[in-house]
Amino acid sequence: MAVQIAGWRQELERIGWIGAGKMGSPMSFRLARQGYAVTVFDPSHAEIEPLIAEGGRRASSLAELAEASDLIFLTIPNDQALEQIIFGENGILPALDESKLLIEMSTLSPAVSAKVASALAAAGARYLRAPVSGSTVMAKDGKLTVLASGNRDDYAAVLPLLSCLSARQFLVGTAEEARYLKLVLNLMLAGTAALVGEALTFGEKGGLSVEAMLDVICESVVASPVLDYKRAMLIRRDFTPAFTVSQMINDVDLALDSAKFDHVPMALSALVRQQYEAARAQGHGARDFFMLLEQCERDAGFAM
Repeated sequence: MAVQIAGWRQELERIGWIGAGKMGSPMSFRLARQGYAVTVFDPSHAEIEPLIAEGGRRASSLAELAEASDLIFLTIPNDQALEQIIFGENGILPALDESKLLIEMSTLSPAVSAKVASALAAAGARYLRAPVSGSTVMAKDGKLTVLASGNRDDYAAVLPLLSCLSARQFLVGTAEEARYLKLVLNLMLAGTAALVGEALTFGEKGGLSVEAMLDVICESVVASPVLDYKRAMLIRRDFTPAFTVSQMINDVDLALDSAKFDHVPMALSALVRQQYEAARAQGHGARDFFMLLEQCERDAGFAM
């Protein structure tokens, strides 16, 4: 597939993927299964083996990946990784020009994203922020939600690819709006888990079972997709992580840091963050963030 936009010819078959990982691996695999030529760079060879087996190509360096790609997707763990990829000693920035479009799909700070946007603009390269909402299972099934911000024409050009990776796509602005919106969603998830833990513990003290409460809650005015998704986990107390306590702390910290810069009071979010910190300090950092139910129960005197 080729598109022509304001003198920019983009060959959508030439796709690069930086940072396969647990989320990026199933996403890049979906593109390969659709017949796109995907070149991947990731220090963890194990994560990209399924893609290589599907016909993907492994790049030995970021420069090699940039040479082989016009569209470059990034799914990386944090701000530091993005800065190293763009600005590091062997970073990709010198290999970028007007023929390249970077589509960054991670949860990152608006500040670092804006810094990258400025550098890419100076190099003539295009930049689409497209963080995703959803789990690794949803990534495998193509059921993620993409929150995008950037140039509208760039977004329209890659929408067929985003549609392959996700069930829903939203263009929400031209700059860092998608970064803010992803953090808004994660703040609400963090607070939901904390409130659900307290509320269910309160109900247990009154003689109700968690299962009985969730039967009603999931059919009530406060029902939500996330509660339906986490229902079995809460009943069975199987907190095998879809998203860990430590990951939630990192995302809440991104939001709180941005709020500090923007002078936005975040008293409730700061308090919820401390609940997650207590859970991590007690050795639960690698468990799913809805394990706050157990923490609330311990605080209320239930024997665990």
